[in-house]
Amino acid sequence: MVTEENKQEAQEQELPETNDEQQVDATEEAIAEEVDPILAEVEDLKKQVDQMEDKFLRASAEIANITSRNRNERELLQKYRSQDLAKKVLPALDNLERAMAIEAKDEHSQNLKKGVEMVLESLRHALKEEGIEEIPAKGEAFDPTLHQAVQTVPAQEGQEADTIVEELQKGYKLYDRVLRPSMVIVAQ
Repeated sequence: MVTEENKQEAQEQELPETNDEQQVDATEEAIAEEVDPILAEVEDLKKQVDQMEDKFLRASAEIANITSRNRNERELLQKYRSQDLAKKVLPALDNLERAMAIEAKDEHSQNLKKGVEMVLESLRHALKEEGIEEIPAKGEAFDPTLHQAVQTVPAQEGQEADTIVEELQKGYKLYDRVLRPSMVIVAQ
């Protein structure tokens, strides 16, 4: 049987349990108050890390782009290094070709012409080794990227329009770059 005394003991035992629950709730609230700023700081730090990682990736990509661009520029410089020299040598080549066009009548002139021919061949060989080639012109279709038309003439029988009939000055290119276009006369 439940007596008064037992009831009081039961109530006393229940009260401390209620107090324990309140203490647990208070402790949880205190912990939550301490944890919330820490969680907020962790979130802020995560955002900062993400921003820094993004900056790092962008900087790495920029460095890779600069490196690639510099490598390409060096390759182009190496490929076209002889361009300026070739432009300066081309008039001398033209003069040697004009000298070869002169008819040699005596033995002394023939020997001189033979020497000029040897120099001309050496120069052509050196230019070819550097990637410098003549631009084909006579009989070819006119190409404004390779040829410079200085005159047009009416097309004769057997000639197609926009065909080069005569080359006045040879043109040269260095690989895919035109050093000097061919000066030509074009049939219209």
